Amino acid sequence: MNDPVAPAETLRTALARLLDGLPPRQASGAVERLIANYRGATPTDAPILRDRADVAAYAAYRMPATFEAVRSALDAFADAVPGWTPEGHVDVGGGTGSATWAVAATWAGERPVTVLDWAEPALALGKELAAANPSLRKASWRRERIGPALTLTPTDLVTVSYVLNELTAPDRAALVDKAASAAQAVVIVEAGTPAGYARVIEARDRLVAAGFRVAAPCPHSAACPITPGEDWCHFSARVSRSSLHRQVKGGSLPYEDEKFSYVAAARFPVEPAPARVVRRPQIRKGQVLLDLCETDEQLRRTTVTKRHGDLYKAARDTDWGAPWPPYGTPS
Repeated sequence: MNDPVAPAETLRTALARLLDGLPPRQASGAVERLIANYRGATPTDAPILRDRADVAAYAAYRMPATFEAVRSALDAFADAVPGWTPEGHVDVGGGTGSATWAVAATWAGERPVTVLDWAEPALALGKELAAANPSLRKASWRRERIGPALTLTPTDLVTVSYVLNELTAPDRAALVDKAASAAQAVVIVEAGTPAGYARVIEARDRLVAAGFRVAAPCPHSAACPITPGEDWCHFSARVSRSSLHRQVKGGSLPYEDEKFSYVAAARFPVEPAPARVVRRPQIRKGQVLLDLCETDEQLRRTTVTKRHGDLYKAARDTDWGAPWPPYGTPS
């Protein structure tokens, strides 16, 4: 895998250049309006990002968080498919290309990359940003309406990040089915909310029905053990805040946590984690409490104490969303 820090820093630098000459008040105003629109219902024939000012402001605000969430999902997927590298990538609804940066950060080297989106200003700016990333300089940026008429050419990897929330239920189902027909591997990321999780589970069920094996985050491809309406599966990615983040949100911390839900699945054999940490670990005196999703389709709390030796040390260092036990750690 690549060093995740270098692409993240390169992306932040490229994004900072976008705001040169854009008045801070205009940038923050555009972000606030766009956030309000994204929280509402969005018809598939009405792109939210209308012009360069919209795109520049929103990209500077949202791309770092989207990048970190997708990269976290891809890291978990890569761990489950050791030795596999996508030879081609199609990013559906990719906008300014956050997922393409995340794929490039996960697997080294150039590959055919196509970004599909309905917003021409987003595609134009995404292409401009990609010039800063050698892995993406030959990427294709194509305007397409994301709906039933969408055609996907066969490829190794299809990513769909923060897109399903903008589609009607029939269009969501059609998109997932098209991705399943075209790709050897599909990674879907949505906001880490109950509604986002519900969309991910809906997509997960369709992928499994299409013959895919779940590689992450689940340690199995059976039904999710979480009872709908009682809880939801989501994870967290740490994001460095830009000055625009702090300006819009009024926060003082240099970081924020992006909550996301995801599924990564493949048509070929996968090696999912034996269990996944599905809540933030609770570290107490002499013990660590881990909430795990396990291979027998159950959610369990496990207590790891000092008497567990190396496992206890690993438990103190493990994170929300990590496999358990960590790869290479004796169980």
